Amino acid sequence: MKKILTLLFVASISFLAGCGHKEKTQSNTDNSTIATENEISNIKNDTVMKKIMIIDGGPRKNMNTAAMVEAFAEGAREGGAEVKIVRLYDIDYKGCRSCMACQLKDKRVPSCRFKDGLTDILAECAEADGLVIASPIYYGEMTAMPRAFWERLTFPWLSYKDGSFEAPKKMPVTMIYTMNASPEQAPGTLQNMKGVEMFTGMALGCEVEVIMANNTTQVNDYSRYHFADGTAETKARWRAEHWEDDLAKAREAGKRMAEKIK
Repeated sequence: MKKILTLLFVASISFLAGCGHKEKTQSNTDNSTIATENEISNIKNDTVMKKIMIIDGGPRKNMNTAAMVEAFAEGAREGGAEVKIVRLYDIDYKGCRSCMACQLKDKRVPSCRFKDGLTDILAECAEADGLVIASPIYYGEMTAMPRAFWERLTFPWLSYKDGSFEAPKKMPVTMIYTMNASPEQAPGTLQNMKGVEMFTGMALGCEVEVIMANNTTQVNDYSRYHFADGTAETKARWRAEHWEDDLAKAREAGKRMAEKIK
């Protein structure tokens, strides 16, 4: 069944193979844009210790997603793990360019080799002991930045030849979502994320844990923006009742992951 799902996934992203051939300026053999094994060797050497990579896909440094990330990191450190937080909005990169360097015969690589601000981070993630991807939910999906990260992370693990989808190293994965949706609305809101969760878990050999913060406060001063009457009061009441519990959930999830990778 998993192989069938993977083959369907291969078909659904066939554009990755097709688009790259149309761009003459981005040749599949353009070595100037592809990182060599020697260039990423230091990344592998840096990941000898147990490490959890936390990918923060939120645009704001001091709001909900960032706070949930810090709570998870706190719990993981308390559990004895090394933690590295990466803020995607601080990095200059794009999604998969379909250069196909990761799909060359007899030259398969564990991480994307296209050289930009994300290359070394992807190499670290492939060598890590645990992975966390955190994002606000926009229109039922994670933001564009972690989506582009996810494409780059997982495409080297996909085989068009036999339909397999496997990372070079198994590790636990947690997804952290912050959203305006209520707990009752969340299952429908997050339906679009099921594919990402399924294929990530399949590749990394785990059941992905999902941590959510619902009905989050969107701005500090609601009076400045177009919101329905009473929104500020409703949000403040919800936050007072639930926010500390949300942070505690993230903190406990960090401790659980640290325990898993010991």
